[in-house]
Amino acid sequence: MKPIRILYISVAGNTRNFVTNLQEYAKKVHNDDDNNPLIELEEITDQSDFADENSNFFAFVPTYLDGGNGIDNGVKEMMTNTLGEYIDYNNNAKYCIGVIGSGNKNFNEQYCLTAKRYAKQFNAPFVTDFELRGTDRDVVRVYGELKKYDENEF
Repeated sequence: MKPIRILYISVAGNTRNFVTNLQEYAKKVHNDDDNNPLIELEEITDQSDFADENSNFFAFVPTYLDGGNGIDNGVKEMMTNTLGEYIDYNNNAKYCIGVIGSGNKNFNEQYCLTAKRYAKQFNAPFVTDFELRGTDRDVVRVYGELKKYDENEF
């Protein structure tokens, strides 16, 4: 069984922490039943060399905004643009099978706004979300969602 591929960007370490926990959980459930796919991670940073993707992936992106409320008076994304540029590079977007967002629920309507915008821009579903570093329950829930979407793509 092919691993589930995740491309992500992490600014404050929250997303990296969450996807690492997700990868560890996948190893555990895979050891119990090898029908559960493993997780393969690739962090995209400002130093990443852009490459042509050739297999499906999920994008994990936090929301960092500067200016506007993201609804009716504009939005300026910051610090996560490299992931968007990477997905937009050549034909990479056609391999993006879903976007998962994170953020702080205190930001109300702006919560996961970047992920929702990526989903629209790259014509991929907004799969689910988690707040900040997520919880153990979030790890189990998100893994289940990734498995469902991944199975439908192959």
